[in-house]
Amino acid sequence: MATREIISTGNELSAIAAVDAGCEFFGGYPLTPSSEVMHVISDLLPAVGGAAIQMEDEIAGICCVIGASMTGKRALTATSGPGVSLKAENLGLAQMAEVPLVLVNVMRGGPSTGLPTRVSQGDVLQAKNPSHGDYKSITLCAGTLAECYTEVVRAFNLADRFMQPVIVLTDETLGHMHGKAMLPTLEEVKAGIKLRKQFDGAPEDYFPYECEADEPAVLNSMFKGYRYHFTGLHHDKNGFPTEEIETCRKLIQRLEDKVELHRDELELNEEFMLDDLTGADDEVLIIAYGSVSLAAKEAIRDLRKQGIKAGLFRPITLWPSPAERIKHFTDKIKNVLCVELNIAQYTAEVERVSGRIGSIEGLYKVNGRAIAPHEIVEKVKEVF
Repeated sequence: MATREIISTGNELSAIAAVDAGCEFFGGYPLTPSSEVMHVISDLLPAVGGAAIQMEDEIAGICCVIGASMTGKRALTATSGPGVSLKAENLGLAQMAEVPLVLVNVMRGGPSTGLPTRVSQGDVLQAKNPSHGDYKSITLCAGTLAECYTEVVRAFNLADRFMQPVIVLTDETLGHMHGKAMLPTLEEVKAGIKLRKQFDGAPEDYFPYECEADEPAVLNSMFKGYRYHFTGLHHDKNGFPTEEIETCRKLIQRLEDKVELHRDELELNEEFMLDDLTGADDEVLIIAYGSVSLAAKEAIRDLRKQGIKAGLFRPITLWPSPAERIKHFTDKIKNVLCVELNIAQYTAEVERVSGRIGSIEGLYKVNGRAIAPHEIVEKVKEVF
């Protein structure tokens, strides 16, 4: 596979990826540590005929992105945890109306203002349910500089496939890390773009929300001659509000099933040095994601030099979680350590899918500092 080499930061790569993936609109509000995404894309979009706008606040930022997407444009917003909190209501609108968009969340310490310039992974559960109601969130998590690019590209394709917001989690460490990234060529990215479906029949035959029970709505671009209604209310096949019992039930069940029944299109994981783990009593499975996985890999190399056989499972798609694959390894390997920059947010999911409530060890840090490889090594020796 042909590649190109770029020396950059995670935030800049996220912006470049969006433009390469066909994004034509950015709307947002500057928030540490995500601001560089907006700065960079504001320079890039005009050159390709797109537009970027800094709105008066985070709420307006997501609203204008929804509006741009309604006209058929691929649209991006970027923020950090407090900004997602403010965008939550309108993320729910996009889920209900089935408006695709991409949100890059460069995680920092929280809750509230927290530690604006420091790293965290405290938004993992927020990303699972950023708004109220029943729906299935799609959340990707970059773990390298290259994935700050590739996961944003993938997010745009998934947003158009499933017709809903897709969240890409990075964090302050990745966002501001400066280094070399090996990326797919622009030609490969362009060839892989898969735009949302469009209805090309007679306008009188167009019903955007009349679709299969496990498929998303087909929303034609506004101002193209097809009439339908956008609403956050429960709605019928034309998008008009309704309280008809069966219509409401089918709508909400479809919002769940269009994701849940197509998990195979979403799941992506890395399995590092797991091939030679046989299930022996002294083997160790480490589960980590995002920038923490970089430290975990160094720790695993060190542990193996010391004669301790360890491997890493890294979910890249966090939500829906790779439940079957997690259970495969947690059934096989007795010693499991979750390493996170929060207090057990993903550990709870690992315990749920594995059925090993209370038997999963954890290493957590919430003071805004990264977890060093030697801390992971010491924790493995301490608990196993």
